[in-house]
Amino acid sequence: MADRDPVPLPAEVRAKLAELELELSEGDITQKGYEKKRSKLIGAFFPQAPGMDPSMGQERRTPVTPSSSSRYHRRRSSGSRDERYRSDVHTEAVQAALAKHKERKMAVPMPSKRRSLVVQTSMDAYTPPDTSSGSEGEGQGDGDEEEGGDCEEEDGGGGGGTSSSREGSISMEHWISRAIHGTSSTTTTTSSTASSSSSSTRSGGSGAAGGRLADVLAQHVHISAHHHLRHHRPHHHHKTENHSAPPDVTGYTNSTANAATDGIQVERAPGAGPAAQRQTPKYGNAELMETGDGVPVSSRVSAKIQQLVNTLKRPKRPPLREFFVDDFEELLEVQQPDPNQPKAEGAQMVAMRGEQLGVVTNWPPSLEAALQRWGTISPKAPCLTTMDTNGKPLYVLTYGKLWSRSLKVAYNLLHKLGTKQEPLVRPGDRVALVFPNNDPAAFMTAFYGCLLAEVVPVPIEVPLTRKDAGSQQIGFLLGSCGVTVALTSDACHKGLPKSPTGEIPQFKGWPKVLWFVTESKHLSKPPRDWFPHIKDANQDTAYIEYKTCKDGSVLGVTVMRIAMLTHCQALTQSCSYTEAETIVNVLDFKKDVGLWHAVLTSVMNMMHVISIPYALMKVNPLSWIQKVCQYKAKVACVKSRDMHWALVAHRDQRDINLASLRMLVVADGSNPWSISSCDAFLNVFQSKGLKPEVICPCASSPEALTVALRRPVEEGSTPPGRGVLSMQGLSHGVIRVDSEEKLSVLTLQDVGSVMPGAMMCAVKPEGVPQLCKADEIGEICVCTVATGTSYYGLAGMTKNTFEVFPTSNNGAPISEFPFTRTGLLGFIGPAGLIFVAGKMDGLMVVGGRRHNADDIVATALAVEPMKFVYRGRIAVFSITVLHDERIVVVAEQRPDSTEEDSFQWMSRVLQAIDGIHQVGVYCLALVPSNTLPKTPLGGIHLSETKQLFLEGALHPCNVLMCPHTCVTNLPKPRQKQPEIGPASVMVGNLVSGKRIAQASGRDLGQIEDNDQFLFLSEVLQWRAQTTPDHVLYTLLNSRGTIASSLTCVQLHKRAEKIAGMLAERGHLQDGDHVALVYPPGIDLIVAFYGCLYAGCVPITVRPPHPQNIATTLPTVKMIVEVSRSVCVMTTQLICKLLRSKEASAAVDVRTWPPVMDTDDLPKKKPPLLYKPSNPDTLAYLDFSVSTTGMLAGVKMSHTATSAFCRSIKLQCELYPSREVAICLDPYCGLGFVLWCLCSVYSGHQSILIPPSELEVNPALWLSAVSQYKVRDTFCSYSVMELCTKGLGLQTDSLKSRGLDLSRVRTCVVVAEERPRTALTQSFSKLFKDLGLHPRAVSTSFGCRVNLAICLQGTSGPDPTTVYVDMRALRHDRVRLVERGSPHSLPLMESGKILPGVRIIIANPETKGPMGESHLGEIWVHSGHNASGYFTVYGDEALQSDHFNSRLSFGDTQTVWARTGYLGFLRRTELTDASGERHDALYVVGALEEAMELRGMRYHPIDIETSVIRTHKSITECAVFTWTNLLVVVVELDGSEQEALDLVPLVTNVVLEEHYLIVGVVVVVDIGVIPINSRGEKQRMHLRDGFLADQLDPIYVAYNM
Repeated sequence: MADRDPVPLPAEVRAKLAELELELSEGDITQKGYEKKRSKLIGAFFPQAPGMDPSMGQERRTPVTPSSSSRYHRRRSSGSRDERYRSDVHTEAVQAALAKHKERKMAVPMPSKRRSLVVQTSMDAYTPPDTSSGSEGEGQGDGDEEEGGDCEEEDGGGGGGTSSSREGSISMEHWISRAIHGTSSTTTTTSSTASSSSSSTRSGGSGAAGGRLADVLAQHVHISAHHHLRHHRPHHHHKTENHSAPPDVTGYTNSTANAATDGIQVERAPGAGPAAQRQTPKYGNAELMETGDGVPVSSRVSAKIQQLVNTLKRPKRPPLREFFVDDFEELLEVQQPDPNQPKAEGAQMVAMRGEQLGVVTNWPPSLEAALQRWGTISPKAPCLTTMDTNGKPLYVLTYGKLWSRSLKVAYNLLHKLGTKQEPLVRPGDRVALVFPNNDPAAFMTAFYGCLLAEVVPVPIEVPLTRKDAGSQQIGFLLGSCGVTVALTSDACHKGLPKSPTGEIPQFKGWPKVLWFVTESKHLSKPPRDWFPHIKDANQDTAYIEYKTCKDGSVLGVTVMRIAMLTHCQALTQSCSYTEAETIVNVLDFKKDVGLWHAVLTSVMNMMHVISIPYALMKVNPLSWIQKVCQYKAKVACVKSRDMHWALVAHRDQRDINLASLRMLVVADGSNPWSISSCDAFLNVFQSKGLKPEVICPCASSPEALTVALRRPVEEGSTPPGRGVLSMQGLSHGVIRVDSEEKLSVLTLQDVGSVMPGAMMCAVKPEGVPQLCKADEIGEICVCTVATGTSYYGLAGMTKNTFEVFPTSNNGAPISEFPFTRTGLLGFIGPAGLIFVAGKMDGLMVVGGRRHNADDIVATALAVEPMKFVYRGRIAVFSITVLHDERIVVVAEQRPDSTEEDSFQWMSRVLQAIDGIHQVGVYCLALVPSNTLPKTPLGGIHLSETKQLFLEGALHPCNVLMCPHTCVTNLPKPRQKQPEIGPASVMVGNLVSGKRIAQASGRDLGQIEDNDQFLFLSEVLQWRAQTTPDHVLYTLLNSRGTIASSLTCVQLHKRAEKIAGMLAERGHLQDGDHVALVYPPGIDLIVAFYGCLYAGCVPITVRPPHPQNIATTLPTVKMIVEVSRSVCVMTTQLICKLLRSKEASAAVDVRTWPPVMDTDDLPKKKPPLLYKPSNPDTLAYLDFSVSTTGMLAGVKMSHTATSAFCRSIKLQCELYPSREVAICLDPYCGLGFVLWCLCSVYSGHQSILIPPSELEVNPALWLSAVSQYKVRDTFCSYSVMELCTKGLGLQTDSLKSRGLDLSRVRTCVVVAEERPRTALTQSFSKLFKDLGLHPRAVSTSFGCRVNLAICLQGTSGPDPTTVYVDMRALRHDRVRLVERGSPHSLPLMESGKILPGVRIIIANPETKGPMGESHLGEIWVHSGHNASGYFTVYGDEALQSDHFNSRLSFGDTQTVWARTGYLGFLRRTELTDASGERHDALYVVGALEEAMELRGMRYHPIDIETSVIRTHKSITECAVFTWTNLLVVVVELDGSEQEALDLVPLVTNVVLEEHYLIVGVVVVVDIGVIPINSRGEKQRMHLRDGFLADQLDPIYVAYNM
């Protein structure tokens, strides 16, 4: 059936079918019923279609919404579409644009979301409907209409009538649809059969543009004459039809939802062979995914990333050429104009003059005079009729009443406020008018009262809450106008928020105001002899109209009395107003067109205004039309929205007759999208007496008042103008009538000609106000008396707007009088007709091209609008990221939309906007319905929305970022330059003219008494003999009391017993390896020396965590195995733990070596202690897991161990009389050495504080330092962080308890990373009050090859901090900058180089020495270097490189160890202890952690720091790369609803500060990012966990 030409059906069958489809789409009949009735209808007319057995009805569930119904869908915008943006032409264009995209098949990975974040209620919501089952037709209509009732947008979209108007709206929609399609030139046939066949082209799950789009295309744009119907001929799969089958956006399909649809076809990428019928099962989100080449892969994260990578391989926009230099060599590409872009070629435009303003003899000299005249001549004439919410006249204000009441208000304002001597209000003062939208009478009275009193009214919206979206800015306006009095009505005054005492609180940002109620009963009568002074209109300010700018700030436009009067005269002349005419007004009467026509001009001409409040329109959208009929009104003032609502709610109301209407003023007629409302309205109501020439679009702006207005013409004169312009041309500011591409056009209607008495021109929007060429779009400027004169109190802005002198090509001004900028973009067309193409405020300049926000809204709404966007509420704005504007689209989604729907809609919108506007959307966010901030009349508050977006407070429920497609101005990827090689000249200690970067600690000096021993075991025996009772170790518990202590002799004796036990029970030989699995404490130390006494090699291992055996025990097991330990020594408790059930679940417990517990030691000591013969033999092994997840053990010989202790002893001046507090993990590196070895070597007392105890008592470490009057203390970053976070608020209470840190002279953080300056500084600041000297806090630096290279020590200069340019650092260059300069990064010196240590900076690639202040790898030569890796596999190459490297030139003799860290040396101005200039070492980061992206080297910590700063809820962040994509993982401290706010912020900051595009943003719970004992992030573990789907993320966003 689909492949044959459609047989034309008779009209009545078509009508019945259309009705049927409508019923179905409304949800009035079920799918089954529909199929049945339909086949009956068609069956009567058709013979049985070949190959279609009767049961087919059941199977063909796909084409539920045949295209004609899809057209209703699109037009039946009841409640969910914004009329401003409705254009059928446009919708078709969007469909066509989407169809074009189908050739480029995009596979967009769907974001993954945690269940709790998906806002659905029922379980089915989690199973996205099979996109092929056409479910949008089934219960679609119901939800829609009920919402229509409470529709409260001003500009924000439609909103149908109440449910009572439902049937009417259906038939009406049906009617419009037919009416329009009858006239539409592109329609080929409205036959339902043609459309129904086309709608079945949706191939399975690949619903990117949805059937309805395809249908419309098939119908209107003749894309292909034949569509395949997949059930009939499954293998007949035309390649040509790639466009009719939408691209696979989701990449996976769900075959469970609808068993009736047989094999779902998934479109393959071209070239993948014929599309086999494949069924892809689905699970929670996507078990089997399609990657780009159509191969299913499992594991969703890696699959999605693969998909993302494939998508990103698609070619981007054409390459760009030139660059601009950003500060220095960092090249950001800047868009160069395309030589082929359209340029304006016309002649220079000529300024247009309007007709003369004919001053009629009886025109009043001022508005007050007019009021006086009508109030006294015809006091009974009606001035204003207000309606209640039932549409009944509530109140009629006559001219007599208006006059007498205004007099009363004027008198009371001037004489009854303040005192006689000190009146509160004087003529010329500003007062606020705060009146609700349903009380125009009170407003008019107050307004004219102010005019009579010569007081300046400032009408504003009623503030509803203390923190209303815009009311704060309004408050600033009132403050700057010096407003002290606010006039309001009784009802409004009662409704204002009150404090408990009953007074009205001060609103946020408002000045203090006196509320003054204007009802007559509250006012005193003016005395007989008092009369206001009524002058002719002069240059005084009449009123101030507020205007909200693009950024949300509110300005006051002042309008002079003469301007107000002249404007009324010009309107009277243009609209041919006559006395006692009736005018219906639906607009806001406080400002803009509503104020000008229904409050000012009406009084000048003694007209009768019927005012329709907004609340009535919400209940009955037809009310204004009914009032026009009822009062035989001549004029009506409406917005497109009101016309649209009337269409939706209109039933066959026979009594409607609009013949009386001679003029329908469309206030937003200049909006490019109002044309379709006007057309549709005319189509429907022409039969009800509406004459086509009655529709009068007008253009206006707060600054220029009415800019242009189409006049009601006599019948038979020239029809109004239409312009069909190319969007492409518009984006370059050029007028091109209709482009070759029929898709991207904008149809405009004219807004009439120049106002009487005015002159108009268009000037270039940027720079000097130069006249445009005839075919160029510019900002319209007018020169007339009837405009605003200034922005109140803002001289500079006033000059730029109200005092513009347009110049011609030769630079001469075209007039001696100033012009006013209207803020409208447009041109003067043929016959002097004015066309407006957009507003300056909505202009977004992206990559040098101009786009209008309204146009983009329209395109987004034309994408399946009906189904998805809640009431057409879409906000479009731009944000500046990386030197260009980026487009952000925020839409409210319908409450019942599924994840799948949203994601599909988003992908389509991206494609449509790209197709029609050729511009990428940077971010698309969906928020739940009714959550965007509203303006007082219910439209979307744009600036507030943007503000929330940038603050991360919008709480979207879906986000799709496309930085890869939009950001085209990234710097060029870096090409590596050849570095200095051996050929460069080495003269003495200079390389390429710079001093070679090398430095060393002081000499180890002469040997003291305990330094004669080569072995630590001998030192201990000597101490046990000479000072047996000297306490070496004190262990504290969490209460700060001493848990246990150890003297020299106790340690010696217990170590002897352990050695005996090892020999007796373990039968160990000397040189055997023993694993010590102890908690931090005394036992560990005892066991260590016991091993030395027995000649065994100890390895200290962190015990498994009892609460987390599954993850911690395997590491223990691994170290035991890799270190080849022949036995394990531990406590009884841990011994039990190792043999527990949980342990056996985690590891194979049968393969443990013998485990000995040392709680009960044997009584006898060994026959004799082991005496090592060669000091170069192994003393102990040091195992540690690096941040990249590598487990590396290094060998420490006896010589190195003694040298190490000696070096620390010298640096820290440690003697037996000293006490040192140590709060570190004692398992590896410097932590272990300080905990176990140094006290024995130097004899000082170590106060041991296990870091785990701080979790119970954060103040433990600092209290101990204070209590024992310790001068030197060591801690880790995790301890410092715990203190900073845990004690931040308790410093005062600690101080009162006598905590005193003033004796501390060194507080060293033991670390193997770049110093965390922010943390050390905040720690110093925080505890400064407790006496901590900021100079005391410093860091140390060690690594695997040398466990301590730097350590601050006691003497020597303070650590210095330098600021380097982060961008230079990426290029491996060091560029010092001032503190606080952009892109600066503080680097703190890592402590002083230890005695006996030499350092050189070498190029990691060439191994040549580097010059001073150059970035390179830190190499170290020292007596306490480790002697190599202890590896099972004995990877000799790796070892020799790391531990025995030689420079490629220069000093090629010395053997160095490579640290694997990048850093640089810099000679400072300070002198060290020996009087030499001090060389400072700055560590930048580990080479293995650094990420190579775009040819540059990034250190994860820099990106993480930027990310953590962007939002208060991000507590921790880790980044890593995967297949060249940057993955950012953030921990969220807040509600899960905030998760999606972080995605745009993270993407923005990384772009701005690092010029990188984030590929994936993962939001996780607190504590997910793994951290090792030194407080370093384990990024590789995190990466593996992410790729294996183990993180349970709250949200994963894949940026496109």
